[in-house]
Amino acid sequence: MKGPRQSAEITAAFLDACNAELNALKPGNVHRYSPGHGMEVLHFEQAAKAAAGPIADPSLSVGKRILRATEASVAATGMNTNLGIVLLCAPLAKAANETTFDVGLRRRLGNILSALDEQDAEDAFEAIRIANPAGLGTVGDGDIRASTSHLTLIAAMHLAAERDRIANAYVNVFSDVFDFALQVLHAARAEPAADPNLAITTLHMSLLAEFPDTHIARKYDAETADEVQREARALRSYWFPVATAKSMPFLQDFDAKLKQGRLNPGTTADFVVTTLFADALIERKHL
Repeated sequence: MKGPRQSAEITAAFLDACNAELNALKPGNVHRYSPGHGMEVLHFEQAAKAAAGPIADPSLSVGKRILRATEASVAATGMNTNLGIVLLCAPLAKAANETTFDVGLRRRLGNILSALDEQDAEDAFEAIRIANPAGLGTVGDGDIRASTSHLTLIAAMHLAAERDRIANAYVNVFSDVFDFALQVLHAARAEPAADPNLAITTLHMSLLAEFPDTHIARKYDAETADEVQREARALRSYWFPVATAKSMPFLQDFDAKLKQGRLNPGTTADFVVTTLFADALIERKHL
């Protein structure tokens, strides 16, 4: 029976996922073809390197992984570049730390998520305060600016699930990743002569077309997120079944349009990294 993955393997999988996401054209986000929103590829590379150690540290709880990774990322870059990535990848990394050959990664992830406690909430909320993501706003129960001593992290995620896809992932055990995004990624990669980077472009566009981006909705409104979703769907012929070199000018035009409008589908990018990370963990564990 294979034992849990070592931290070095999880670190490598995390860095590979972060770098692969940056190498792909992802309209609206930062990538090697274009910076955006006051950020460049270097910021994301620095943040990934800083976060990788805490993300993969088997001695840390989910909440502590989130907090330490966020502290390190903000210290390295002076800005919030990867809070969503950290929130999604921390429980996946813990599951990989603890999953043996005969126990599926997603099954272990579900057990971990259901057991998240008040200290996990305190740590995660402190990380969110440090990162100070755009468009955070104020809500009633579960507002990060208030004490969270009465809430477990999973309870807090239940409160936010309707307005935030990252919170929703905690509630549905990463259904967007396991039931949708991984299938899209595998299908795109299986296309004849598929380029690895353009398969990731297809993953990004598929997620953007399937789910309104909640970073955009939070910063602007739901109608704006819906409009971006409609535009992604309208471009489907350029990215499905897989994006190609001929698709690039049209997708680059969409990229420029989103950036000109200051529309950053950041949640979508977070799920791209998380899908690549999950895929690497599954492959390395042969699960």
